[in-house]
Amino acid sequence: MAKDVIVTGVEQFFGDDEIIVSKTDLKGRITYCNDVFLRIAGYTEKECLGEPHNIIRHPDMPRCVFDLLWGHIQDRREIFAYVVNRCKNGDHYWVLAHVTPSVDNNGDVVGYHSNRRVPDRNILEGVVAPLYADLVAEERRHANRKDGLHSSREMVAGILQERGVPYDEFIAGL
Repeated sequence: MAKDVIVTGVEQFFGDDEIIVSKTDLKGRITYCNDVFLRIAGYTEKECLGEPHNIIRHPDMPRCVFDLLWGHIQDRREIFAYVVNRCKNGDHYWVLAHVTPSVDNNGDVVGYHSNRRVPDRNILEGVVAPLYADLVAEERRHANRKDGLHSSREMVAGILQERGVPYDEFIAGL
């Protein structure tokens, strides 16, 4: 992602009855996105198809959460994660994402599928946003990006150890 990403600080919202859907290939390039995705992100289908899914990555999203996400789906497991995404114009929107691997008739993983719903505002504002701010601050505290990622991963591992639950149970219990 380019370092000169524009963010406006303006939050966009979608309806409680709407679901943002996208699919990617194994490298994370968008192969499908629904109308809700296009409307909230501010892109056309032509601008999205074939592009890396991180075109909507917000710079305030902790890298360690994406690291967890990719680890789960590449291990053929589903994952739920709160994600702040960036719109084309720099606005942002929060989602509760459910990401799963897509398999073909032979059982081979051929891509990934993500359904995103409106997150619970109390969980988002009371737990997730402050946690993500701390994780991003830790990641940025290090001059070396790998060191920052390693440190934020350790922060998450410490939280999970303190609560005595794996990541999936932590998210489900929020």
